[in-house]
Amino acid sequence: QVQLVESGGGLVQPGGSLRLSCAASGSMFSAYGMDWYRQAPGKQRELVALISRSGSTNYADSVKGRFTISKDDAKNTVYLQMSNLKPEDTAVYYCYFAGNWGQGIPVTVSS
Repeated sequence: QVQLVESGGGLVQPGGSLRLSCAASGSMFSAYGMDWYRQAPGKQRELVALISRSGSTNYADSVKGRFTISKDDAKNTVYLQMSNLKPEDTAVYYCYFAGNWGQGIPVTVSS
């Protein structure tokens, strides 16, 4: 069973930045890509960004140019750098890896 530990969320003002981290246990990290999802209150969970095992990336249109996903295979960790945050980015963010979900970490964008 893979365990995922997320960190880095919190409260930020509009226009601000946050970096989320998702650390995976075990030795499978380099064998799979990882996704970041988010779920806003009253809405369905949506895919925000993904990074493949080879490092190629893809983003939801709503975050293109503002969010960057990256990974450090040596640390078994994937990052989501979020910049120019907007109130509509407010949500609980989840990482997803090899059939496993992280616990979710809240991000609130508010003045």
